Amino acid sequence: MSLNVDDQLNVLNDLLSEQSEDCCGSVSECQQIKRIAQSIMANNAVNDQQLQQLLPEIYNYSKQGENAQNLDEHIITNQANLKNWVNVIQSSNTH
Repeated sequence: MSLNVDDQLNVLNDLLSEQSEDCCGSVSECQQIKRIAQSIMANNAVNDQQLQQLLPEIYNYSKQGENAQNLDEHIITNQANLKNWVNVIQSSNTH
């Protein structure tokens, strides 16, 4: 069963929220965030202009996190971005 874009945004929101709140995460979370962002971008499935512009940033954040020497430090450094992305996802997701 594949996820529709609303499901993908919900999972993306959950993962980014967790990393933001906990200031920690795992490489597998970063890989999942990267796959979801890539899938949404590839399918051109989001109508929200602001979210469309942020998806490459989210992708790059997760790709950098995947390869970071210190993932927790990477997450802490990106706290402002994480909070912003979560807000944009929540406001774009009308469900």
